[in-house]
Amino acid sequence: MSTFASPKPSSFRRKMNGVWTYISKPQNAILLVLGIILTVTTIFPMVTILQDTVKLHPGSIDTTNSNAADAQFQALGGTYTAYNWTNLLGDTITTRVGRERVTRSVASIYLITPLLNSVLISIFACFGAILYGGIFAYLVTRTNLKFKKYLSSIFIFPYIMPQWTLAVMWQNLFNSNAVTGGNDGLLTSVFGIRMPLWWCQGLFPVSVVLALHYAPFAYILIGGIFRNMDANLEEAATILNTPRWKTFLRVTMPLVKPAILSTILLVFSSAMGSYPIPHYLKLSTLSTQYVGMSSNRAGQASILAVIMMLFGFLILIVNQRTTSGRKNFTTVTGKSGQSSVVNLRAGKYILAVIFLITTLATGILPIILFAIETFLPNPGDYSFLTHGIAGHMTTKWWMTAENVTENGMYGQKGILYNSEIWNAFGGTLIVAVLCALAAGTIGTLIGYCVSKNRRSKWAAYVNNMAFLPYLMPSLAVGVAFFVFGSNVGIYNTFLLLVLARTVKYIPFASRSALNSMMQLSGEIEEAAIIQDIPWWKRMTRIIIPIQKTSIISGFLLPFMTCLRELTLFMLLCGQGKIITTMLGYFDEMGLYAFSSGINLILIVLILVFNTLVNKLTGASLDSGIGGGK
Repeated sequence: MSTFASPKPSSFRRKMNGVWTYISKPQNAILLVLGIILTVTTIFPMVTILQDTVKLHPGSIDTTNSNAADAQFQALGGTYTAYNWTNLLGDTITTRVGRERVTRSVASIYLITPLLNSVLISIFACFGAILYGGIFAYLVTRTNLKFKKYLSSIFIFPYIMPQWTLAVMWQNLFNSNAVTGGNDGLLTSVFGIRMPLWWCQGLFPVSVVLALHYAPFAYILIGGIFRNMDANLEEAATILNTPRWKTFLRVTMPLVKPAILSTILLVFSSAMGSYPIPHYLKLSTLSTQYVGMSSNRAGQASILAVIMMLFGFLILIVNQRTTSGRKNFTTVTGKSGQSSVVNLRAGKYILAVIFLITTLATGILPIILFAIETFLPNPGDYSFLTHGIAGHMTTKWWMTAENVTENGMYGQKGILYNSEIWNAFGGTLIVAVLCALAAGTIGTLIGYCVSKNRRSKWAAYVNNMAFLPYLMPSLAVGVAFFVFGSNVGIYNTFLLLVLARTVKYIPFASRSALNSMMQLSGEIEEAAIIQDIPWWKRMTRIIIPIQKTSIISGFLLPFMTCLRELTLFMLLCGQGKIITTMLGYFDEMGLYAFSSGINLILIVLILVFNTLVNKLTGASLDSGIGGGK
């Protein structure tokens, strides 16, 4: 009796079986799809910027002969050329200074000076944020400082509030007619003190305001390390009679080093792409220079965006290098216990008073000043403080119900009756809700899938691709989607706003979900798989209910952050689409009370939502650091 061997499957069939086996697992199929989507939505807009740098745009060619410029543009238009690069890096421009004509290189005006300023403010912001936030984190977690709960809550206000809040407050405090022009600020009106120009505008105030705005980064990251630090390490040094200062430098600081590096990377990338603060405080940076060049030098402006993108990639590489080689520390003596609290003696009251004053100035005073501005007949004029309140207050900026041209209203209705303002607020809420839903859902799926494929190179790629936009300067991401949206015909649409902000905010939800999913035992889901429970039911009935706090935070954080976004959105839509883009319009019109009113409403709205987040999820930015004690 003869037997016949079954034919072996072909190589192609074996590969197809392997592919089917791989994608039959939901986490693998979702990861594959999300990887492709993130690659397209992240890389393709960046490629369009690179392409834009080698295209000619109307106005790109400098010449005193407009007919020659038009002819040259028509001759080169539609082709790829290195003109934008050679013009920005090698050409010169002649300007008149007084009676003299001065010739300078285009690069020194449009590239070198803004780039140097951007790097300097990023470095100074990192130093200031770490110094201010790190010291505060140490005092809250490791000392008997008074009023910790109040100070911890108020300290994070500058980051919760819109970025330009402190910049506008700086103007209201220190500007003077004799130095900066315009109205006298609070300090000049009340005390007659006129600060010098370098204090009111330029590198110094921008660096200080950025440092204050990002100091909560340092407080949260460094404070978390201080709070959860193994007490054995410092106790071992104490038992060995090591001086306290040497223990701090040789034991405590190495443990805090990863948090300091993370703060540097986050603050540097965020400060590099900041637009509102340099704009209000009159400093030329890559961001402000791009906005100034985008209308008549679009190709050269795209080169500035490429440079900002390169900084983002550099930061991502540094982040990978610094987090891939974490060091572990082991004690050779010591005993288990809680970290000792340093007794400041009288200093606990002195330092508390100092931080009460600083947090009052950065967290509470801006709200008060914005509110006052909306009731002044001439916003920015604080002379009523020396002449009495009577006759120096008005409700016209809020309550005017008709279009009027007199009294400085320029045909605008009051804030409460202004349909343009409330339509823009409605647009902001729509974009925020859609961004939160999209970023929260995608981020949650990324966190789940990456946690299920921890050793997969594809999972690591998807995780890095999701995190890359967060390390990119906001303006660079905005430019990428501006060029992309213009090319595909979706400029000035909610679709483009939601797409750009979703890509930018996915890291919030993905990192939150990943950290929580990594703590979830795989046995829980495996038990459901044995019972043949479908994947969607496992997610909705088991995984999401268990990790609902982290997942809800992944939805709410993008929502709150989207409410105060300006840098990313200002290139993607017209002025009336969302509320933050209307600030520049009202400032240009001279309606400073309207921009102050919008700022006030935004701050109150964000604080209300932040309180709701705390009540609904039990989480807050300063939770776990010790501020609640």
